[in-house]
Amino acid sequence: MRDEDSQIVRKLDLFRNMDEARFEGLLNAAFLQRFPERVVLIQEGEPSDFLHIVIDGSVELFATLAHRETTLTVLSPVSTFILAAVLKDAIYLMSARTRTPSRILMIPSENVRKAMAEDAAFARSIVNELATCYRGVVRNQKNLKLRTGVERLASYLAHQHVRQGANGRLTLPIDKRTLASMLGMTPENLSRAFAALRRNGVTVAGPDIMIDSEETLIELARHAPLIDNFPEPHQD
Repeated sequence: MRDEDSQIVRKLDLFRNMDEARFEGLLNAAFLQRFPERVVLIQEGEPSDFLHIVIDGSVELFATLAHRETTLTVLSPVSTFILAAVLKDAIYLMSARTRTPSRILMIPSENVRKAMAEDAAFARSIVNELATCYRGVVRNQKNLKLRTGVERLASYLAHQHVRQGANGRLTLPIDKRTLASMLGMTPENLSRAFAALRRNGVTVAGPDIMIDSEETLIELARHAPLIDNFPEPHQD
């Protein structure tokens, strides 16, 4: 790995406080690979052989049943997946594929479990990471079950608006079909939700979105601090 890539991984909350020698040991056992878009990295039901870290690109986590498929989330750099399966030495409950050309660091699961057993600081970071993920799942479930489609879309756009600088415009980071799946909607329902938001100052031109008022979006989403977790505005 390049030194800059190593430092990117080191700065993740999961690895920040672990012993330096053990961190270097994890990296020495890891594989950093480039993948083109639409490559399936892991398949639900298969053993969890590696902890994956998205260094560059974009990865979609998804699941299937019979002939149905749903998007669970889309990961951007720098993020890990799927830690819980790695720690339990269990099968994956989700699949993952690259959405764009990506660089993925893969750390063997056995090495992660060994480092956890030997490094108390790393073990504490793992507990914190899992707790954060659990709370994120609860927020997402509440969002899906307590909000209408229009409210879910308004919340998503408000979050993206903050992430992208809060300057009255944003670009959808994923295509609308994937967005509909992630929000628990059909593409037709998503189109109707966008139409409803147009009456409230949202202008749509392909992936580009113009917003008259972030406050209006938040109001339309019925903003709830126990569901929403707005990021800090991006600072250039």
